[in-house]
Amino acid sequence: MHLSGKIVLITGASSGIGALMAQRFADKGAIPILTARSEAKLEEIAGSLQTPHAVYPLDVTNTEQVLRVVGQILERYGRIDVLINNAGYGLFAPFIEAPLTDFTEMMDVNYMGIVRCTKAVLPSMLAARSGHIVNVASMAGKIGTAKSTAYAATKHAVLGFTNSLRQELSGTGVSLTAVNPGPIATPFFDRADPSGNYVKSIAKFMLTPDKVVKELIDAVERNVPEKNLPFAANVGVKLFHLFPNTFNRLAARLLNKK
Repeated sequence: MHLSGKIVLITGASSGIGALMAQRFADKGAIPILTARSEAKLEEIAGSLQTPHAVYPLDVTNTEQVLRVVGQILERYGRIDVLINNAGYGLFAPFIEAPLTDFTEMMDVNYMGIVRCTKAVLPSMLAARSGHIVNVASMAGKIGTAKSTAYAATKHAVLGFTNSLRQELSGTGVSLTAVNPGPIATPFFDRADPSGNYVKSIAKFMLTPDKVVKELIDAVERNVPEKNLPFAANVGVKLFHLFPNTFNRLAARLLNKK
């Protein structure tokens, strides 16, 4: 896909890789549509964009609002060429200590938010027989780790949804990509790891936002069905599926640092 002039709807665009995506898609000549719950933060990010763009406050847990905002974007632009389902968050805690609300609320944002936005956008893409949907999942959706039961479950759900829907969309002209990054140096960890201990223990392994966004945009341009980041983690996933017992024994000390 050539991105110049394309309408790119980004959820979770008020910080982290979502905010950087808006800038990088704009640099490619696309028209980024920034959405998130905080209009003030969106306007701050949008202030740095020197090319056409738009801002819409959006809570992905609100089905009525998702349908309304997508309808407004379609009415204004006539199409949505790329949907980036990026909104999400994480909380790390031992399962026995985590309240049930951690599970229900994280699933509502991280998984059902993707389902709601995809439901709203997909009919217009199918009608146009063109479009690309990117679901930002995680390596946590490939390999579970301690204290991530709630978060990893949401990302496993995202990958199951993505892989199944990709099969349904075969031959429709609509593409679907899953991007599975490892830990990224973003404000995500301000909430997920308020102590900062986990971040300190994995600092040398963390991905930069620039790296992740570059790979995501490359996946859209080249129509890549899945991106696992970084390369070492991609190798780890393959080893996990081939030799799960051995991998768990050898990798537990490295992975379980929360």
